[in-house]
Amino acid sequence: MAELREVVYVDGVRTAFGRATPDGLFARTRADDMAVKAVRELLRRHPQLPPERIDDVVFAATAQVGDQGLTLGRDVALLAGLPASVPGFAVDRMCAGALTATTAGAGEIAMGAADVVLVGGVEHMGRHPMGADVDFNPRFVAERIVDESAAVMGQTAENLHDAFPHLTKEAADAYAVESQRKAARAWDEGVMAEIVVPMSVFTEDGWSIAARDEFLRPDTTMEGLAGLRTPFRAGGRVTAGNSAGLTDGATAALIASADAAEELALDPTMRLAGFAYAGVQPELMGLGPAPATQKVLERARLTIDDIGLFELNEPFAVQVLTWCEGVGVAPGDPRLNPYGGAIACGHPLAATGVRLMAQLARGFRDRPDARWGLTALCIGLGMGAAILWENLQRG
Repeated sequence: MAELREVVYVDGVRTAFGRATPDGLFARTRADDMAVKAVRELLRRHPQLPPERIDDVVFAATAQVGDQGLTLGRDVALLAGLPASVPGFAVDRMCAGALTATTAGAGEIAMGAADVVLVGGVEHMGRHPMGADVDFNPRFVAERIVDESAAVMGQTAENLHDAFPHLTKEAADAYAVESQRKAARAWDEGVMAEIVVPMSVFTEDGWSIAARDEFLRPDTTMEGLAGLRTPFRAGGRVTAGNSAGLTDGATAALIASADAAEELALDPTMRLAGFAYAGVQPELMGLGPAPATQKVLERARLTIDDIGLFELNEPFAVQVLTWCEGVGVAPGDPRLNPYGGAIACGHPLAATGVRLMAQLARGFRDRPDARWGLTALCIGLGMGAAILWENLQRG
């Protein structure tokens, strides 16, 4: 049997993330067109890559309906102008969609079935709200397979507060304030300008440029968060201020075999060193990244102290706090989300994984002393995902 090939990450981009509202940035923009914009930007950045050398296009969406439901990878490939010879397919693992697209594409590369793969995700939550077109099997609740709160992500976050009462609303709010502060600094220092591709969009006021995330609130304070309502439970602890907003957006990344990257003069920034998925109780889905993190580290024979940077999704601040406690990382650890996270920029479900990867690659450049990094997130219905990366930008 042939030896598995090394898989490297070359580049990743995203659109700005807009509010999933009738007046949001992308309210009148198709989901697949957002994905096409991200793909075309990657092709523009790497003109030395012949489009016919792309062997597959793997795209994720949680709501695979409407303008994000036509075998999305193939749909996006054709719309982006790739040759008809380039195939594509769609995947769904809810919030881990783009990470799953990445590991699926990496499997093709590792096995020698592909040299270069485009991966990504898109979610137009304004058009396709979470669960809107889903017919939940009544056996889930009737036979007590799943607690009914598992279907509402905000309720699962309240469940985490119940399970870990020492993780208070005040602690969650403090984390949210810091996420906003770090994200604002990243924008001010030009970090996001390297990752976010501006896109022309049509709005109620005519044509405009979507170039900045709509949920950024750099002036967020503890006092301001203290008075917000708790929509998932009376007297609860989860608010719009310590959660990621419902968001529209798309991401795309270019991965390849190490040999193909060298042949095509592509400059990889990370090597995929391992990945893991894990399951937990669906009503406590936020716990998922902790066992996934532990699993991938154990397989790689590393410890949490070996990891120089973490990019962890932030659907809810309490979810981040449970991961921190579960793996032994302080919420204020400078290795954790140095450019802020989803509480500040938003979380367009299946798209988020590549955002984490792109920020990690940028973080590796800022931290050439860091050899290992991790991208991780929780997943609806009680799962977690973690990918281990090696920094190829070390001096």
